[in-house]
Amino acid sequence: MEQLLLLLIFLPLVGALITSFSGKSAKYVALISALSSVVVTILVLCSFNPDASTQFLVNYPWIPNLGISFHAGIDGISIVTILLTNTLIPLIICSAYNHEYKNPSGFFALILFMQSGLILVFTALDAFLFYIGWEAALIPIYFICAIWGGKDRIKVNMKFFVYTIAGSLFMLMGIIYLYLQNPSHNFDIQAFYSLRLDSSQQGWIFWAFFIAFAIKMPIFPFHTWQPDTYTQAPTAGTMLLSGIMLKMGIYGVIRWLVPIVPLGVQNWGQLAIILSVVGIVYASIIAFMQKDAKRLVAYSSIAHVGLISAGIFALNIQGMQGAMIQMLSHGINVVGLFFVLDIISSRLRTNKISDLGGIAKQAPKLAIVFLIIVLGTVALPGTNGFIGEFLLLMGIYQYSIWAAVFAGLTIILGAVYMLRMYQNVMLGKTNDLTIGFNDIKGSEQMVLYVICALVILIGVYPKPILHLSEAAVQQLINQVTQKLTLGI
Repeated sequence: MEQLLLLLIFLPLVGALITSFSGKSAKYVALISALSSVVVTILVLCSFNPDASTQFLVNYPWIPNLGISFHAGIDGISIVTILLTNTLIPLIICSAYNHEYKNPSGFFALILFMQSGLILVFTALDAFLFYIGWEAALIPIYFICAIWGGKDRIKVNMKFFVYTIAGSLFMLMGIIYLYLQNPSHNFDIQAFYSLRLDSSQQGWIFWAFFIAFAIKMPIFPFHTWQPDTYTQAPTAGTMLLSGIMLKMGIYGVIRWLVPIVPLGVQNWGQLAIILSVVGIVYASIIAFMQKDAKRLVAYSSIAHVGLISAGIFALNIQGMQGAMIQMLSHGINVVGLFFVLDIISSRLRTNKISDLGGIAKQAPKLAIVFLIIVLGTVALPGTNGFIGEFLLLMGIYQYSIWAAVFAGLTIILGAVYMLRMYQNVMLGKTNDLTIGFNDIKGSEQMVLYVICALVILIGVYPKPILHLSEAAVQQLINQVTQKLTLGI
């Protein structure tokens, strides 16, 4: 069974190497590689037992003198992030089919290289291996944004790089400190879970990890790199950042932060929730003011991630389960939104909302799929966004009524600015710019139909996704509660 996990990690890496030498056929080779990963993911799902155990274990000595192992596995928490990654990567590759990129082999190879790093992050059970995957996923997205981004890409990308590297260094300091406190002198995750650290130690480790994860998500006030980066990145890069890469931060909080330093979470979690809720309100207000549709969606993403973060730090089953399914739903929805805006931008050379209007008359298929994705984003019952946001608000309500009241603004305000944006872009009268708009076809149609199917399917029947993570989440909450009871 361990071969399946090794395939998940290294198949995209092999695909990246082949793609890099494929020239003009790169996009087809990359898609074949991504679909191969989908097949392996299906095999993993078919063999996965949704209990609290870690399965498909791989554990090889890597640098024995330092206690570093290639130790990885899959449980109910990581299976959801693997499913998200390997579902979205083929869609992201297909979404780039109608673009002409300079050096396409390099572009698509970097996407696959990033996929390998992401899977490593989501499966690593060795802290050093986790850190390697964390950095490995950053390198390709940096080059994707720096080489194929917009006119201000260098300045914007440098800010993104400095933010993420600074956060990574804080996390590395935390990992090294935990290693030095570990009597076994290894980086094994279970050894870190078993450490008995006092409140002061857990406090500073909390901040070392939290800053790294908060930058990646991002949550207020560590978000300032995000809107410009999302706007300047090529659309495939924006999809990778918003759909998958920010989930690294959410996953890091769930897998590494909460179980290792529960006292730190208990002492500082309230501040983390306050920052998350402030981010929800702040980002929603800024989204109202945006004249560029892509920046509006970027700020919308900050608001939704703030809700997920608040649900995690509520430290209860509902909040944690809501975070798990909302990671998946948010990734699907935000990729769909950015793809629709990319289609509009590629045809009309603008994302300025005031320049648009009446597109639905010229492109009814696009109007329908865009509406379905928007409704999923605003958490309409029966769509994928509803169940996650409902569980998150339940979890936050159990923690604090007032926190839930302000966190709930993400749904109310989100519905207003997203539906207003849809109205201004798709409805009303056509103008000189939109009169000749062509409807979606080919790969555009296929990608958006798949996304809409997922929005509806997960919304109508979320049980299989929730069932995958339920036992693992329950075990995590039980472990944290037990440690807090013992004061360790």
